Amino acid sequence: MASRLNPYLSFNGNARQAMEFYAGVFGGNLAVNTFAGFGAEDSPDADRIMHAMLETDAGYTIMGADVPSSMEYRPMSGVSLSLSGDDADLLRGYWEKLSASGTTTMPLQKQAWGDEFGMCVDQFGVSWMVNISRPAETS
Repeated sequence: MASRLNPYLSFNGNARQAMEFYAGVFGGNLAVNTFAGFGAEDSPDADRIMHAMLETDAGYTIMGADVPSSMEYRPMSGVSLSLSGDDADLLRGYWEKLSASGTTTMPLQKQAWGDEFGMCVDQFGVSWMVNISRPAETS
């Protein structure tokens, strides 16, 4: 396998719900493993998610896990996940699902550079940017 870069998201006890939400947004195959599934049946974290991986229909990979109770949870900050391209219907669909139960920080609308762009924070605290490229001009 070639090297690749994937977001790995940290959650505080709601990784299963978050990853199932992203599977609903993007489609694809979600694999979820608990701490109990890796031998920590008697742990207070037994039902928490040790590792989850979503391989989406669009070819994205999103990973996530719950922070173990022995570690300090720190909410995500300073980073956004960016979706971009020219498939306006697909990207608007992602935007609508991601922003619906979250907070829109910049509405998805035409920007000075000609593309449609918006920013939101989803219900799990993950920041998203969506950029829909303007149609190419024909000569």
